[in-house]
Amino acid sequence: MSGPAELERQAKAAGRGSAPVAGSSEAPRPVAGRDATWGVSGLVVRYGSHVALDGISLEVPSGVITAVVGADGSGKSSLLKALAGAVRPAAGEVRRPDRLHLGFVSTDRGVYRDLTVRENLSFAGRAYGLHDEELDEKIEATLRRIGLEGAERRLADRLSGGMRQKLAVAMALLHDPALLVLDEPTTGIDPLSRVELWELIADIAAGGTAVAFATSYVDEAERASRVLVLSEGRALAAGAPDEIVAAMPGSIWTSEGPLDGRSLRRGTSWRTWIEAGAKAPPGATRTEPDLEDALVVAELEREPAGAYHGATGAGGSGAGPARPTDAIPLLAVRGIGQRFGQLQALENVDLDVRPGEVVGLIGANGAGKTTLIRIALGILRPTSGEASLFGEAPGREMRRRVGYMPQGLGLYDDLTVGENLSFVARSFGVADAPATDAEVTLSRDRLVGELPLGLRRRVAFAATLSHRPELLILDEPTSGVGALGRARLWELIRSAAEAGSGVLVTTHYMSEASQCDRLVVLMAGRVAARGTAADIADDLVTQEVFAEPWDRPFRALKDAGLPVALTGRRIRIPGADPATVRAALAAAGVKAELRPSAATFEEAFVLLARGDEAAG
Repeated sequence: MSGPAELERQAKAAGRGSAPVAGSSEAPRPVAGRDATWGVSGLVVRYGSHVALDGISLEVPSGVITAVVGADGSGKSSLLKALAGAVRPAAGEVRRPDRLHLGFVSTDRGVYRDLTVRENLSFAGRAYGLHDEELDEKIEATLRRIGLEGAERRLADRLSGGMRQKLAVAMALLHDPALLVLDEPTTGIDPLSRVELWELIADIAAGGTAVAFATSYVDEAERASRVLVLSEGRALAAGAPDEIVAAMPGSIWTSEGPLDGRSLRRGTSWRTWIEAGAKAPPGATRTEPDLEDALVVAELEREPAGAYHGATGAGGSGAGPARPTDAIPLLAVRGIGQRFGQLQALENVDLDVRPGEVVGLIGANGAGKTTLIRIALGILRPTSGEASLFGEAPGREMRRRVGYMPQGLGLYDDLTVGENLSFVARSFGVADAPATDAEVTLSRDRLVGELPLGLRRRVAFAATLSHRPELLILDEPTSGVGALGRARLWELIRSAAEAGSGVLVTTHYMSEASQCDRLVVLMAGRVAARGTAADIADDLVTQEVFAEPWDRPFRALKDAGLPVALTGRRIRIPGADPATVRAALAAAGVKAELRPSAATFEEAFVLLARGDEAAG
C-alpha cells in the first residue's frame, strides 16, 4: 500500500508531456503575455484510487511570486506538475502559456551532471528553439546573471548543490518564459545558497515573469506575495501572508509552560492557540501571531480533538538537566584543525555541548560541519587540537552513549514502527523501551513506509532515544516537514534537553535558530560567530524600501550592487548605509519610502558569509 507521501513521490517521477483529458480543460494559451494571470481552477488529480488534489484553485499573476506551501505528500508537486503540463488532471481548468514560453524545474532538477555548465545551457536553449548568435548571447547573459562567468567549462557534477540548483533555474529561464514553475527549488541546499537563489527568483519576477514555487519552509512563504497552503491535497489557506495571518481564527498566547493540548513550544517558551470566544488562559500573555502560527492553526483546525497526545518525557537519565555553565561538557572540541592535503577544512574550532542545552551548528555546505562532527565522535583524527566525549577521548564505548539521527532517518520502510524501534534498541544491547511520543506508540503496528514524513521523523527521533543516550546529534531533523509537524518535533527535542540530554543540531532552516540555546556559526572551517540568534543579529539594521510597483526600485538597487532581498512586496537591504540606498534610488529616478528595521538572523548570517568570502 502507498501512503500520500509515496504517491506524491510518484507524481514527482511522472512524465513531462500531457494533453487535456476527459473531465479537464485548458484555457487558450497566449504566446507570451506579460500581463496574464496563469493558474488552475477546480483542479483534481488522482493516482489510482488516491485523490492527490481535490478541487484546488490557484492564480499565478505576472510579475508576482506565488508560493505553494505544505509538508511532503501535501500535493505541492502534483499541483505544480499539473500547472506545467507534466501531470494529467482528472478535472478542472489549467491556464498556462504554450510550452515555448514556460519554464519548469522539477525536484530532480534536470541538470545533466556529465555535461559542462555551458553544454547544459546550450541543450536547454536549443530545446526552446534558440540557435546560433541568439543562443550564445542568451548563454553569456545568463552566466553573468547566475554568477558562473568563468565556470562555463566546469562539469555540473563539480558544482556545489546551490550552484547546481541555480544552473537548473537558469536553464528554465534562458528563453525568458512568461511563467516559471519551481518545484521545491531550495530543498537540500545551504542557507547562503537559498538566499542567492531567492535573489535570482526575485530578479526574474521583477522582469515581469509569473513565478510559482513549492516549499515546506514558512520563512520562504513569507517572501512570496501570494500563498496557497496545502494539506493532504486540500487547501487550508490562501492569500497574501498578512491576509492569512489576519484571517487566523482565535488568538495566540505565550507562557512558560504548556496550557493544553494545543500548546506548542517555540524556543524556551510555549505558544497556545485559544479558539475564538474561549476564555483567556490565566498566567499567559496574548501575542501577535505570525505566519507560522497561522499555518499551525490551519492544521490544528483539521485535526480531530484529542488526536495528538504529545511527548511523555524524553531522553537522558531522567535526573533533570544540569546547569550548562556548571556541568562538564558532554562533547568538547578545543583548537580543532583539520587538513585534507592542501585544503584547510577546519581551523582552531572550539565547541561545547553540556547537559540540558540545545546547541545549533550553522553553516553553508562545505563550512566543515560534518568534518567537525566526525572528529567529535572519534571517527576522524584531527590534524591539531583535542576532542572529548563525556570527558574522555572519543571511542566506540563513548559513542554508545550518543544518539545520532541522520537526515536520511535510517529507518526501514518495510518494517513496522515497533520493529524499527526494537532493532535499534537491540543494536545497542538494550531491551525495548516505550517510545516517549504517544502518537509513535499508537503507530507501532504500522509500516514506516506508510507514515507521513512528519510522523516518520518522530519515529526516527524515538529510535535515536531508544538506548537512552546522554548526547543527541541531529542532522536536519525537520527537513520537509510542515509547520505543525516541525513544531511537534521541536517539542520532543526540547523535552529531551529538559530531561538532561545535551543536543547538537544542524539545520538549514534559519528560523529554527531561535529554538536553540546557543549557536555556533561556521564559515569556511572557522567559527565566525557564537551566541544566541538575537546576539548574532544584535545592532544590525536592515533598510526596508516601500514602493509601488516594487520592480523598479528592486532593479535599481540590484544594479547598484546592493544585497537586495524581496519579502512580499517589500525590499530589504541588510547592513546598508541609508544614504547609499537613497542615492541609488535617486540615480534611477525612483521615489520610495525608506524605513530601518531590525535584521533577522538569516540576514546576519548572509552578511557574515559574504564578508568571509570577501576576506578570503
